[in-house]
Amino acid sequence: MTELRRNTAWRPQRTWSSPAPLRPAPDFGPTDTARGWVVSLFLTVIAAITRFTMLNYPTDAGTPVFDEKHYAPQGWQFLTGGIEDNPGYGLVVHPPVGKQMIAIGEALFGYNGWGWRFSAALAGTVLILLVIRIVRRMTRSTMLGALAGILLIADGTTFVSSRIGMLDIFITVFVTAAFGCLIVDRDQVRARLARADAEGRIGETPWGPRLGVRWWRFGAGLLLGLACGTKWSGLYFIAAFGLLSILFDLFARRTYGVRKPLYGTAVRDLGPALYALVLIPLGVYLASYAAWFRGETAVYRYMAGNPSAPEDGIGTGGFWSHLVPDAMRSLWYFHSRTLTFHSELTNSAGNHHPWESKPWTWPMGLRPMLYYYADDGVTGCGQTECVKAVMLVGTPALWWVSLPVLAWGIWRWIVRRDWRSAAVLTAYGAALLPWFLTLDRQMYYFYAVTLAPFLVMAVALVLGDILGTARRPVARGSGGEFLPAQPSERHSLGLLVVCLYLALVIANFIWLWPILTGLPITTGSWQDHLWLPSWR
Repeated sequence: MTELRRNTAWRPQRTWSSPAPLRPAPDFGPTDTARGWVVSLFLTVIAAITRFTMLNYPTDAGTPVFDEKHYAPQGWQFLTGGIEDNPGYGLVVHPPVGKQMIAIGEALFGYNGWGWRFSAALAGTVLILLVIRIVRRMTRSTMLGALAGILLIADGTTFVSSRIGMLDIFITVFVTAAFGCLIVDRDQVRARLARADAEGRIGETPWGPRLGVRWWRFGAGLLLGLACGTKWSGLYFIAAFGLLSILFDLFARRTYGVRKPLYGTAVRDLGPALYALVLIPLGVYLASYAAWFRGETAVYRYMAGNPSAPEDGIGTGGFWSHLVPDAMRSLWYFHSRTLTFHSELTNSAGNHHPWESKPWTWPMGLRPMLYYYADDGVTGCGQTECVKAVMLVGTPALWWVSLPVLAWGIWRWIVRRDWRSAAVLTAYGAALLPWFLTLDRQMYYFYAVTLAPFLVMAVALVLGDILGTARRPVARGSGGEFLPAQPSERHSLGLLVVCLYLALVIANFIWLWPILTGLPITTGSWQDHLWLPSWR
């Protein structure tokens, strides 16, 4: 009996009820657990089939294509020498985690297309599962989670990013998983407050009860550290998700009747949030450089304390040389050089790329990215002139509705106080808005890959509003008997609209398939696939 009590004591009791009738009972989410996992795993298998099919194709005569030429060799360097040095380009411009992920695939399959793309395909498959489960938890609907999964499977941006050895799919998975952790943490916080409310402990102090150890928020910190260890743009999500977590706590305390919720959040929650979402990511980020710290030939590893180092404060003298270890000062110097590289890669300095784009084009995917193109000696299209191309482009049926979907989400947030819309828009904003601060920089559409999962979540919320309530309210017949609930007319019409939209997205994805996978097509078909002048 004692063992049984120990194993079940942690589980929230579904019979809790608040002594205050206006305070909500905790929402434990969908109850169709088995069906939810069956649906989630089935769609994940479908995603895996699409992501892994012909994964080693195309290559540039057996070598990486586009920016794979940076990351595939660096991943291989982790396997062969323990560190990356990027001798062909003179400077390592991104943190190591994404390249270490690529190295896992290369360790399994060797230095070939399967090797440098395997981890990306696996990450892209996991992304589908994450979005399904996150939307299901937010909406308390397995159907809406499934709809979100299908939409993301048919998204050209994440599809192509899952089939190329670059970094963007990895940071996308890490920030999406961190977002999901915070959603679970929100549910747990409200369950703990409901328990305290039912036990009469809410009013013991003006600040409300302590919330205990929050492992899901800790997990979010670990994932955000991995995101920053992939690309520095993960910092934007640390700021946005930290604010989101604090606001979740503030509104939860206010909902459950804490007398001073603002002070309670400041006293009880702010410090642990800074620890979990700032210090933990920093620790994970520094740990990602473990190979660099150990390396004898790592880039700039021994710049600090070196008498021959440049006269810029990194040598043997200076105030900081007595306070900061030489290894950390060398890492700081490494980062300063990397930051200088990024900050000087500007249009005003004469740096232009034929496929660069600016962030105002990303929500609708108006300026995609051509990763691969070949027209010399290409056969297999049924005509004498064939081409092969891989273009990073968002499925128009999905991305071209982004502006009305975002507008609807903003309305739901402000007018209806919908926390789900607020959370999704916060994450979407973290992926988009900071780039408007550095418009002179060279930018590319693959920066927008992190938008995709949150765009899909926003669309899924709109589809949920279109579906509406599944059944009419319970009514009585002429004899006073209860009539069985029937599907409402509005729900039936909404279901038709949702199914037609889903079919449109899937058909659009199938149409784009040849230019997402590099299949041989005629030159006429290639031109037919370029719908907008900005796609050329």
